[in-house]
Amino acid sequence: MQTSPFADNTVAESVTKIAIIAGESSGDILGAGLIKQLKKHFPHAEFEGIAGDLMQAEGCKSLYPMESLAVMGIVPILKRLPELLKMRRELAKRWIESPPDMFIGIDAPEFNIGLEKKLKANNIKTIHYVSPSVWAWRPKRIFKIRKATDLMLCLFPFEQDIYQRHAIDNFCVGHPLADQIPMEMNKSEARQRLGLSYSADKRVICIMPGSRGSEMKFLGQDFIDTAKLIQDYYPGTQFIAPMANQARRQQFEALLQETRDAPDIQLFDGQSRDCMAASDLVVMASGTATLEAMLIKRPTVVAYKVGGFSYQIFKRLLIIDTFAIPNLLAKKPLIPELIQEECTADNIFAEVRAWLEDDGQRWQETKVVFEEWHTKLRKDADVYAANSIAQWWLNNAR
Repeated sequence: MQTSPFADNTVAESVTKIAIIAGESSGDILGAGLIKQLKKHFPHAEFEGIAGDLMQAEGCKSLYPMESLAVMGIVPILKRLPELLKMRRELAKRWIESPPDMFIGIDAPEFNIGLEKKLKANNIKTIHYVSPSVWAWRPKRIFKIRKATDLMLCLFPFEQDIYQRHAIDNFCVGHPLADQIPMEMNKSEARQRLGLSYSADKRVICIMPGSRGSEMKFLGQDFIDTAKLIQDYYPGTQFIAPMANQARRQQFEALLQETRDAPDIQLFDGQSRDCMAASDLVVMASGTATLEAMLIKRPTVVAYKVGGFSYQIFKRLLIIDTFAIPNLLAKKPLIPELIQEECTADNIFAEVRAWLEDDGQRWQETKVVFEEWHTKLRKDADVYAANSIAQWWLNNAR
């Protein structure tokens, strides 16, 4: 049982306000777990910032809707830029005039790092939770991060090197998903929880075109066309697709209605974890969900596509050629990735066939690596992150 590092309550009681911002649903999950544990260290602290439903349930006052920060891609960000900058100025003004004891930015680096820089310049301690991908693209951002952030909490061990080289305090706290997901998720039990009547020998493929509107726009049709190819080649295959929210469901349903001879895809509201566990294979958008598929231990094909203008900019800034988290962790191509022009229904189908017709050796070797990383990332991340902040605060903030 991990306990607070404070020998007495003096330091803990001095923390009365913590500002915290999450930019999307994954950040809301991290933020809720972190707030729950921080309250054990700082029992008098009040939390305010930008929060989703889970963080608000833990008592965080949300000053703006979290959805206002969920923007992806160059063009969408540019369209919303005046609104986002105004929001950041207002938050900076609020907290400079009435300073919190610390600020915690959860992911959303394009928004949070700039805000952290303003707050740190006004002697407010700043913490960033979830390392920006400086190891992947725009590595010179590390100099801005060093000016903005007092403490970096990383989810993965490979992220720490760059912070150690630049003398930025950091901890690797593991990933909450590794704590939450059991080492084995039973396929039949997951099918029962979803109310599926499929027999154990029925092939089920999970389709996950992303949680953002832009992801559905660029990937939805390709994934539907892939399902058609699979259905033609492997008759009797069942398809399930968890929808992140009602807007994504409506978007996907519209694509299905517009598709001639559309495949039968059973949609679910949420329940992505059970959908992956109930499946024999997952076709998904790149992102945090690739880690979840690794932890659930299902063969996976990853695809991603953005607007042509955004991609041309991103391509010039990239310093890596892989994006899926399992491949980054293993430092080798465990699962196939199809990015931009390679992301076509024919190519996705070819990778699906390669998995389905595997003699078993490839999957067994992949599964062993998945299991190794599941164990390494299991650190009780919510507790570890809160303890790291409390210990760092004790050593640096007095």
